[in-house]
Amino acid sequence: CYNLAITQGLGSPSSSQTNKRTIGHRGIDPTGETTYKKTTSSALKGAIQLGITYTVGSLSQKPERDVLMQDFEVVESIFFPSEGSNLTPGHHHGDFRFKTYAPIAFRYFREMFGIRPDDYLYSLCNEPLIELSNSGASGSLFYVSSDDEFIIKTVQHKEAEFLQKLLPGYFMNLNQNKRTLLPKFYGLYCVQAGGKNIRIAVMNNLLPRAVPMHLKYDLKGSTYKRRASPKERTKSMPTYKDLDFMEDVPEGLMLENDHYNALCKTIQRDCLLLQSFKIMDYSLLAGIHNIDQAGEEASTAMPDQKRAQGQKPLYCTAMEAIQGEAKGKTPPQPSESMGGIPARNSKGERLLIFIGIIDILQSYRFVKKLEHSWKALVYDGDTVSVHRPSFYADRFQKFMCNTVFKKALCKTSPLKKTRGGTVSNMRKANATGSDQAHVVVTAELTVSLLAPPDVQPRPDLLPHDDVMSSSFETTPVSSASAARAPRCAHASVRPSHGYLKQACMLHLLLFFSRVQEQKPPDMDQSQRLESEILNR
Repeated sequence: CYNLAITQGLGSPSSSQTNKRTIGHRGIDPTGETTYKKTTSSALKGAIQLGITYTVGSLSQKPERDVLMQDFEVVESIFFPSEGSNLTPGHHHGDFRFKTYAPIAFRYFREMFGIRPDDYLYSLCNEPLIELSNSGASGSLFYVSSDDEFIIKTVQHKEAEFLQKLLPGYFMNLNQNKRTLLPKFYGLYCVQAGGKNIRIAVMNNLLPRAVPMHLKYDLKGSTYKRRASPKERTKSMPTYKDLDFMEDVPEGLMLENDHYNALCKTIQRDCLLLQSFKIMDYSLLAGIHNIDQAGEEASTAMPDQKRAQGQKPLYCTAMEAIQGEAKGKTPPQPSESMGGIPARNSKGERLLIFIGIIDILQSYRFVKKLEHSWKALVYDGDTVSVHRPSFYADRFQKFMCNTVFKKALCKTSPLKKTRGGTVSNMRKANATGSDQAHVVVTAELTVSLLAPPDVQPRPDLLPHDDVMSSSFETTPVSSASAARAPRCAHASVRPSHGYLKQACMLHLLLFFSRVQEQKPPDMDQSQRLESEILNR
């Protein structure tokens, strides 16, 4: 049995007066313990574990069958009296009631991700849940299982209702595509204690505690007030926002070509689904582990040995969500086995990125429409976070695929470098002037000299000698013009094929004679010979 240390008189006025530091429903009692709706965190954790233990155990006795439409609307309830009953164990605190939403449907979801009932119970109920201190500004409480697999989050009444309505479409999407960055919901429950309803959702954990995160960002693609507050920056692991990312990582995160394409395709598919459900104001949570900066710490950050005892959930790591497990010839490092996407920053440092789309339970209802209209009157409407779903999805996708993530530049092969250098050198030689024109003529005409004898020039581009002889009597041609002659479109300024062959042969003979004498070629003598032939 799990003892729930619920402090007597939590609902008294004196306790509410001393509980001054509150964010939403989350607060701190006089003893310094976190509370949610005036229920202590330790009491809530124990109630969650008692309720899940009972509901999963009773569900295992029901035969497996296909999910029906009415299964999404089922709500099961069990009462836990302090003295115990024939169904529930006794405990040392006040009575509470535990509700389970759509148990058959969520059982199917867990089976789809390869989560067995005994592994689910072992992860959530074998050891006390761990409360996350950096729970954000939403006023929710976050717990993580001892094996780092699952996150438990308190949700508001409207969010729980919206998730219930979303379940049929969520079910259809998972059947079509299991690889998604959207949250994986494994259960929706409610604890009724002290006249309050505390609704919780069990989801996959995006940021494993076994891998230290050097940077963490909450990105939406908007710029209005999207900067971490001074209070947030004082935390041990602050959550930065869009403007912070654009200043800290202006060049973006460099991914391999295959990983980049797979990630952008997944984001595009998920945004289209969220748009169809009229969902907006969601975020991309990105945790960055710097392998080079961590040094030896990365090798010592071994996962908890208890992870290997149970079956790990499928399609839940960032790498699996976009394209499956990473394949390579070398065995993965301990931190790489946690499913991070390999990347590099502008300094060339190796990174592991852990990402997922969060906060998808915000629909574009009347309140959100009113909020957008009011902000659009005061500020630029396109920069605020709250916006219509179609615009929000398009802005989100463009920001992630153009600003946050980018393709790594491929290294040019040696062959391409050689070809590029040759072409560049040839262009430079052609642009230097008439003093190097004969070099280009020699290089280009060598190909024609080595061609087979039966290959004749095209008559429309290279006329015969008798046609060209008359034109050369009236039109003097300089050496620079001769260099451009093979590319010129006008036949009247071209020398004949025979004269060009003679000039090229003289160049080659002069060059080889100088090589035999171990002297550099005399460029002036070469130009004089060329001029004599052309004038003749």
